[in-house]
Amino acid sequence: MTRQGTPVKNVAVLLAGGVGARIGLDIPKQLLKVAGKTILEHSLIALHEHPLVDEVVIMMAPGHLDAVREIVRAGNYTKVNAILEGGVTRNETTLKALSGIPPEPCNILFHDAVRPLVTQRIITECFEALQKHGAVDVAIPSADTIVEVDHDDVIRAIPPRAQLRRGQTPQAFRSDVIRAAYAKAGEDPHFETTDDCSVVLRYLPDAPIVVVRGDERNMKVTEPIDVYLADKLFQLTSNDVPTPGSDQEYEALLTGKTLVVFGGSYGIGADIAALADRFGANVHSFSRSSTQTHVERRADIEAAAATAIAATGRVDFVVNTAGVLPRGTLLDTSEETIFAATEINYLAPVFIAQVFFPHLAATKGALLLFTSSSYTRGRSGYSLYSSAKAATVNLTQALADEWAGDGVRVNCINPERTATPMRTKAFGQEPLGSLLDSETVARTSLDVLLSRETGHIFDVRKDDPFGPGSEGD
Repeated sequence: MTRQGTPVKNVAVLLAGGVGARIGLDIPKQLLKVAGKTILEHSLIALHEHPLVDEVVIMMAPGHLDAVREIVRAGNYTKVNAILEGGVTRNETTLKALSGIPPEPCNILFHDAVRPLVTQRIITECFEALQKHGAVDVAIPSADTIVEVDHDDVIRAIPPRAQLRRGQTPQAFRSDVIRAAYAKAGEDPHFETTDDCSVVLRYLPDAPIVVVRGDERNMKVTEPIDVYLADKLFQLTSNDVPTPGSDQEYEALLTGKTLVVFGGSYGIGADIAALADRFGANVHSFSRSSTQTHVERRADIEAAAATAIAATGRVDFVVNTAGVLPRGTLLDTSEETIFAATEINYLAPVFIAQVFFPHLAATKGALLLFTSSSYTRGRSGYSLYSSAKAATVNLTQALADEWAGDGVRVNCINPERTATPMRTKAFGQEPLGSLLDSETVARTSLDVLLSRETGHIFDVRKDDPFGPGSEGD
């Protein structure tokens, strides 16, 4: 970025000095895994993948730097230029980070590693705000009344809620501002604060601190329940997936790669296959109607793998869109339908994962599964379908965790109500324009396959979802 016409480097500092005492762990909480990666790596990806970030510095709890070095090495996070030992306090860690950053003017963004759901929008707006201001905080309005108490827990004041905000990170500064604030703080024998904006506010009172709008999802993992909530938020949150900017970029990424699609004869699967083929991939499409491939049969899955390997010697991507949508109450459902639905909607992804793992491990490839919006809550009339789709989500996250060390990525697409033959068969004709088109879902699917993400559930939605009962597929 430039400031008054002069190029200025943007340095992101990832603060990972906590030890996880409140969660009851024997490792730092930022090394706990959620959604297929450590909390620290989720936060690192958000910074590393942002186009405005030039360099990343990681401040890690003493005794755990080797674990971070391995994460950086395995993930090829080339923007990381320093991994340093943090201090005992937040302010001491910031001082150590400042001492490790060259003295030339730059923009410095500090982010808590235990806020893994920070959005790209927040990071962008922090850097943009530094064009006009020397210090930037991130905060959200408080939905709760804030009560100020004295040492005896007696209410002393109830400030007007409209003027209150809940602070988050990142916090961003022009380097000269934050260095000057800490220099003055160092002269104060009673210096003690809990964040960096407080240092600027206290010791550089004439330097305004502008507030960038945060996000409710940008939570801090502090208590045991936060681990559960963060994991669920990764399931429920629409994730920003990087998108190649042009057809030429798609072609560069897909030419010569081998893609296997199950359920590829119509609907979303057919559109994924056609789009990948257009961009130069070697596509092998299998389905019950076109190749007599039954995804619930391991022998058929093995035959499909053998066909792809015989043709190109490799498999880079595997997609499973095959599924059935039985409707009706469970008590009225036949045993034959129960077994068929379970085998196709759940056992098939399990078999596909088992058969194709060695091939995907050889190419550091990706597996893409499909769920439905019904996975978040079982609905009357869809008990078999909803429960299988929920199982697919859990399978996605479990495999992403199991296979992370092998470099195999596993993600899941959650398309809202999509115009496909399976949906038409189940629900009949629906109002024009009320459904997603399958080509949009196919394009997002390719973006996810090409991304570095793993363990995520990517929502694909219309701007204005239509009505109740938003079953995917």
